[in-house]
Amino acid sequence: MASDFGQYDLVIVGGTAGAVSVAISSKRSGIDKVRILEPSGAVVFADLVAENQLDVGYGETLESISAGPDGLVVTTNLHRYLTVGCLVAQRDQDPAWVPPVPVPQSDRVCVDELSADLTDRDALVVGYSDHAVELLAEGALRGGRMVLAAGGMDPAKLSPAGEHMLRRLERERRATVLYRSVPDQISLAQGEPVAHFADRRTPDLVFDEVTFASMRTRPPTASLGITDAALETGKIIFLGRPDEDPSVPTAPGWEIGNRVAEACFPERTVPPPRSPMAQRTSHAGAIDELRDEYYNATITRFDPTHSDLWVLRVRPDGGDANYTPGQYATLALGYWEERIDDAIDHDLDAKWAKMVRRSYSISHRIFDDHGYLADPNESDELEFYIVLVQPYDNHVPGLTPRLALKKPGDRIHLGAKVAGRYTLDPITNPNATLLFFSTGTGEAPHNAMVTELLRKGHTGPIVSAVTVRRWVDLAYIDKHQSLAERFPNYHYLPMPTREDDHPKRYLQDLITEGDLDRLLPGGLVSDETHAFLCGNPAMIGLPEETGEDNAAGDKAPQFPKTVGVVQLLSERGFTLDRRNQPGNIHYEEYW
Repeated sequence: MASDFGQYDLVIVGGTAGAVSVAISSKRSGIDKVRILEPSGAVVFADLVAENQLDVGYGETLESISAGPDGLVVTTNLHRYLTVGCLVAQRDQDPAWVPPVPVPQSDRVCVDELSADLTDRDALVVGYSDHAVELLAEGALRGGRMVLAAGGMDPAKLSPAGEHMLRRLERERRATVLYRSVPDQISLAQGEPVAHFADRRTPDLVFDEVTFASMRTRPPTASLGITDAALETGKIIFLGRPDEDPSVPTAPGWEIGNRVAEACFPERTVPPPRSPMAQRTSHAGAIDELRDEYYNATITRFDPTHSDLWVLRVRPDGGDANYTPGQYATLALGYWEERIDDAIDHDLDAKWAKMVRRSYSISHRIFDDHGYLADPNESDELEFYIVLVQPYDNHVPGLTPRLALKKPGDRIHLGAKVAGRYTLDPITNPNATLLFFSTGTGEAPHNAMVTELLRKGHTGPIVSAVTVRRWVDLAYIDKHQSLAERFPNYHYLPMPTREDDHPKRYLQDLITEGDLDRLLPGGLVSDETHAFLCGNPAMIGLPEETGEDNAAGDKAPQFPKTVGVVQLLSERGFTLDRRNQPGNIHYEEYW
């Protein structure tokens, strides 16, 4: 039976992100008597709860809310509270909700569920709401390597606590957020969930488990035991969308604090917590705050090959710098940083306090300080090979014009998850012939892959060919030439296209004009040969299915008008490495 427990300014039902936001903002505004009622044994964002010393009643289930002469009376299974106002922040799972994309039947693909122990496991959360962030934070707390596929998310529309926690998880490299990507299918490969993304910038990713954050609903008023008289006071506010039930005062998490203040404490000014996603004045203090909030790594080396091409190294504040050769990581800088050019970012005022992100293949220094082949997992830094992107047509690049002004010691954001399936995993024969074709900075992943092969004693022929405009665009040429001198099975073919001392040729010419047939023992044949293609999509030349069956009953490929390497190799018996269909042409479009 409930016992009297005293008087409160605000009682919050349900320990959600919106509840934590209102409790923190109320406390900071001098409204100290706030209690959160949570029927389970845990509230979301435990770090924020502890840091702000919030008052939480664990194991308390709401039984009724009625109107009394001195305020609202909130009764739970344990206590009875007299309060000025009440926020119903509880959000329930809609039993009719299903994932919006095809998913397999598997206990590794769930809705709103995470394994109790995620230590050293990769977990994907799909969603763009506060609830998705709650699941992400819970997974990180359970030790998981977390990724949030949040295509369509606007962080400014999260609750302040949800936004703060998302930013913290990114800064501390406990989670990676894909703001523009969402899987269009989940499949299984040898029992493991594979997330397939339609966006070519995000390759298919394998996880130990996948959970979808459902759209939560507000529980029916009748089920909460709320009397009509209590509702008529106007002092009960519901967390949720107004279209769920226009008959009651409802607001989403990002504005619920203001609604509670207006309804329950009209005599007080209770501003919501300041959000870094809101526009700020571009003064030095604000910029320093934003850098502290977002950046989690330091640029340790910035070597310009020339003004528009750089090799840089980044050391994360926390977490390791291990990766598999060929994978990529995400770099980001704030829109508040200065640009090297005079271009104006579209809608800059609205996104001034946000970050611009881009994924880059991880490069490799090839040799260590003693001249030995460098082990990628014996360094606390990641190396990147980046070209300055110039504005063109209606496209204004956001990241590289800001990165161009950086120097060693400057801060930057490094994404938590190193990922990608463009790796050496398909290579199981140390005598296989390997071809690496790249354009420009598409050479980056090949630097690590070639070094790894030679370091582990690969004996088969290795050919690395790269096209650039001019000799000066080859930042690693001296290192590759040193490799070729040390290892007879390694051949480096730099191909500048705009130099008077070198004929203008492209990677396709190496196949059509017989260079590879002459260079490789036995010529260019598909047996025990793998080709890795990274760079300009026109060089790669991926086909599309026409929908018409060929003689074998398969869908006939439609190649681009400009003949790419894929078509030329396909004519030699090579096959594309695709989803659930292994082949010996591997590709990474890099544009």
